[in-house]
Amino acid sequence: MKRRNFLLHTAGGGLAAAGTALGANRVSPPQPATPSEVQGPFYPVFAPADQDFDLTQVEGYPVQAQGRPIFISGTVQDTSGQAVEGATVDLWQANAAGRYRHPHDRNPAPLDEGFQGWAIVPSGKAGRFRFRTIFPGAYPVAEGWDRPPHIHFKVSKRGYEELVTQMYFPGQALNQKDALLQRKSPEEQRLLIAERVSRDPETYLFRITLQKV
Repeated sequence: MKRRNFLLHTAGGGLAAAGTALGANRVSPPQPATPSEVQGPFYPVFAPADQDFDLTQVEGYPVQAQGRPIFISGTVQDTSGQAVEGATVDLWQANAAGRYRHPHDRNPAPLDEGFQGWAIVPSGKAGRFRFRTIFPGAYPVAEGWDRPPHIHFKVSKRGYEELVTQMYFPGQALNQKDALLQRKSPEEQRLLIAERVSRDPETYLFRITLQKV
């Protein structure tokens, strides 16, 4: 609870800016469903001992995660614009060096024992969620192809189609070369790239839209 209170207070202007961007209303204009993406091979296989909303610090480990701390704020809504409360927002990512906490990741980049790497965040009032993490590093996939910084999401709730997708960051040169992102239409790419809403603290806004079953 102390760390959750910490998140609420240290987010400060970033969360305020995100709240302004999200708007006060529970219902937004209709939106197309968020495009799906591949889950990838590094979905976590071991539940972390620490499962709170702050991925930058592992309980019982004395050193904070390496890299640049950021906040992610977002909403979950349906295609009619109605907020979806109580959705399960499952997320995972590489650390600042571009390596996942996964036994099959052969990237020689170092692991970071202080980085949680995975969280399950429920969408709350007005479908909102937020968490603190580290700006993810890029990593090589094949010769001539490095994946840009991104965060994986798996979002589910009864009555809606489960969504597996990826959130990308604005202004990343690797976005223009990424084989997965570039196979999407320009409109789909727009829906997958988060909006930066604050510089201090560095905060990104990601809107997720689910399709009803």
